[in-house]
Amino acid sequence: MSTSEPAASRPSEDRATPDRLLHARTGTDVSPEDLVLASGKDITPRNIEWAKRKLAAEGPAALEKILP
Repeated sequence: MSTSEPAASRPSEDRATPDRLLHARTGTDVSPEDLVLASGKDITPRNIEWAKRKLAAEGPAALEKILP
């Protein structure tokens, strides 16, 4: 008896998220809302202001610092 997973239960390669969607690209437009959501916070006026300050200080690289 084999202990490997049946083919039906293994994730299909075509169902994997493409690498280009997993990583942010610095140098592109990053909105304060993007930064708030990437940090796991709710979109509130306070969090939007935090994100605006962070983007003003760090630019689009702020998103790269938050994402794994």
